[in-house]
Amino acid sequence: MTRTLFIGIAALAMALGLPTAQAQTTRAKGAPIRAAVVSNYPPLEYKDPASGKLVGFDIDLGEALAARLGTTIRWEETSFDQMTSSLATGRVDIILSGMTDLATRREVLRFIDYLKSGPQFYVLSSRAAEFASPQALCGRKIGTSRRTSFPAEVAAWSAEHCEKAGKSAITVIGTDGSADARAQLRQGRIDAAVQGGETLHYIFGLEPNTYTLVGKPFATQYVGLATGRKDEAFSSELAAAMRQLIADGSYAKIAAKWGLTDYAVTKLIIDSAD
Repeated sequence: MTRTLFIGIAALAMALGLPTAQAQTTRAKGAPIRAAVVSNYPPLEYKDPASGKLVGFDIDLGEALAARLGTTIRWEETSFDQMTSSLATGRVDIILSGMTDLATRREVLRFIDYLKSGPQFYVLSSRAAEFASPQALCGRKIGTSRRTSFPAEVAAWSAEHCEKAGKSAITVIGTDGSADARAQLRQGRIDAAVQGGETLHYIFGLEPNTYTLVGKPFATQYVGLATGRKDEAFSSELAAAMRQLIADGSYAKIAAKWGLTDYAVTKLIIDSAD
């Protein structure tokens, strides 16, 4: 699952009675970087069961970026629905929590993209023989988090690959996150699920021999660190630090540590423009 939220900062600022100009971070130079994070998206960010410590790819990347800028990072845990409002009202300086870089967000957010992603079909291994190809999913119930762009993307895939071919459409079931989708899959309430491919290596490791991929990711997206659109100086500093991490191999080492080499970028990408 890549996370998606369609509330614009400017609109939110107006709803809060704030002037649009206020809907930007005002971080003092050299101060710790305050980062909004939701700790339920392994392997990008989650609480280590043994220590309770916040760990993951995003955590290591954020720490490395802050070190390159000669400062530290302070993680501000919140809900995914509140991350954009936290940035809008200046409670945080960045969002670094598996947020998908979508065109609908770029009016108010600038993204420094750090992972390639894409929605991926998967089923229970016990039923893998039923789904030798993605087309076998036509007419079936597919669950995916309603908070993401995946429901719309599954519906679009169904229109192109099922309905155009004269097959029954997929029934999209919006779930309360990816964990709920997996629970419904195990309970037999849905036939398959969709989640961001970058998370599945970790999930499959936790539940070995439980799930099987069907086909390959059927769309391509980027996951990015988000700053306020008008915060150009700070965004440029972060972009330069990211470029350095990629160039010297530090970024690749972090990706390898978390099993994300196949999803790593090879150059600096801003707003999905590669």
